[in-house]
Amino acid sequence: MTASTRLRHPLRISSVALGLALALSVPAAAADLVISNWDGYMAPDAMAAFKAATGVSGEVVVHATNEEIMGKLVASGGKGYDVVFVSSPFAEVLNKLGLIEAIDHAKIPNLANLYPEAAKLPHDAGNNFSVPYTWGTTGLCYRSDLVKIEPASWNDLLAPSDDLKGKTTMLATDRWLLAAGQLAKGYSVNETDPAKDLLISAKKTLLAYDDTTFYSKLVSGEALLVQAWDGWCNYGIAEKPEIKYVIPKEGSDLWVDTMVVMKASANKDAAFQFINFMLDTKNHAWAAQNIDYKVPNKPAMESLPADFLAKFPNMSMPVAELIKFEQLRDVGDAQRDYSKIVSEIKAAQ
Repeated sequence: MTASTRLRHPLRISSVALGLALALSVPAAAADLVISNWDGYMAPDAMAAFKAATGVSGEVVVHATNEEIMGKLVASGGKGYDVVFVSSPFAEVLNKLGLIEAIDHAKIPNLANLYPEAAKLPHDAGNNFSVPYTWGTTGLCYRSDLVKIEPASWNDLLAPSDDLKGKTTMLATDRWLLAAGQLAKGYSVNETDPAKDLLISAKKTLLAYDDTTFYSKLVSGEALLVQAWDGWCNYGIAEKPEIKYVIPKEGSDLWVDTMVVMKASANKDAAFQFINFMLDTKNHAWAAQNIDYKVPNKPAMESLPADFLAKFPNMSMPVAELIKFEQLRDVGDAQRDYSKIVSEIKAAQ
């Protein structure tokens, strides 16, 4: 699969009101199961393989962002969907709204494949309402052949040296943009203080805010240092090995993408079968090797080829190191304040 088809989704934590405004019609119930996922986030033949294994047919509908699918789910009460892939703060929101089913562990024996740490994630300790599918970090992605000093701190991005000014990018989505400043100042990524002044100062040095083409800018040399999700940095590394990834000394967030079952599903047993299928070692290893994200599946990660791990060093990050970082959490009404501050940062001169 080429990098252009491996679409990383911005995690946008929006209000329910915004979700309602984005609501669209639900899919027609033509198959036994309706799965909503990001484009390229599972094998192209996954549903055919699932039907061959279980006799259950499934239809995949694609959502571009968490916001988009949240709008549909809130507007419909979850009707028309069975299994949905969402980032962990959105799973929290769906659970608070009463829209998702409790996970029946007895019907998902492949939960045993998950690292023990994957059952202790703060957003859902015990995997009571969500099952983690991928996880990773956010850090600095850079051209090791073109930067004078290899970056080691968020401040290398936020207060860059003269040779880097105009050649850096930051993620545009609210929480990650703010997290860079919060981490640089030693704050929690769920802190109420958004490090506004620091981020306004950083804005003056940026080439762009960019969630989707930053790794291409690195490949071309238009950018030399960018804020990046680990998997997206891997897309750049695949094209140019001189691109490197580092987690700044101040740390990272821990992002987690999950699978949830809608309470309105009329096919919950089949939905649990599907989640179990996705947690199969071979199927989960496909995700790791084709979307270049770490998966919380121990035998799947252990099955990855040595040359793949050598090419993408961040894929070998020990789980014990990964889980030291703090998850972005649902912040409720505070998200409106975050969004307002981000608008002010981006509008600053």
